[in-house]
Amino acid sequence: MSISESQTLNDLFDKIKPYLRPEGIASIDENGTSVSDFENELVTPLIGNEECAYTSKEGKIFYCGIEKAWSDGKISFRKPLSCHLFPIRIKQYSGFRAVNYEELAICSPARYLGSTKGVFVYQFLKEPLIRALGEKLYTELCIAAEELRKGKTLKK
Repeated sequence: MSISESQTLNDLFDKIKPYLRPEGIASIDENGTSVSDFENELVTPLIGNEECAYTSKEGKIFYCGIEKAWSDGKISFRKPLSCHLFPIRIKQYSGFRAVNYEELAICSPARYLGSTKGVFVYQFLKEPLIRALGEKLYTELCIAAEELRKGKTLKK
C-alpha cells in the first residue's frame, strides 16, 4: 500500500471502525492502521497472523470492512490497491513489474466458484487490474490469455 493510502486509512478509521470485528479493532489499536511487512512495505495489520484486521464476517462469509463502508457511502475510498488486487500481488523490480497469483487456502471457495462459472482470476479482478496496470495492458492480458486457452503460440 502507498503512503497516501496508509494516511487515508488513518484519517478514515473512525468511519471504518463500525464495520470491523472487535479482534480487528484490537489489532489496529495495538499495531496501527497499517504496518511494515518483512519487505518493509506498508500492509494492513493482521488478526493473530491470520486474516486482515479489516476483515469482517457475516455468517461464514468474510468481507472487507473498508469496502463495506465505501459501498454504504460512509467513505469515498474503496480500499488500498493491494487489497483490491488480492490474491494477486504486484511487485516492482528494477526494470519490470511482476504480477503474481498467491494460491491461498482462504480463496479455495472463490476458485471453485470461478471454475464452475468459467471465470478466471484476471477476469474477476478486472477493475483492480485496470486500476493497477491500465486499460491497454489489461486488454493485452485478455488477448494473451485467450490465445493460451486456444493453444496458439503468442506472437510478438
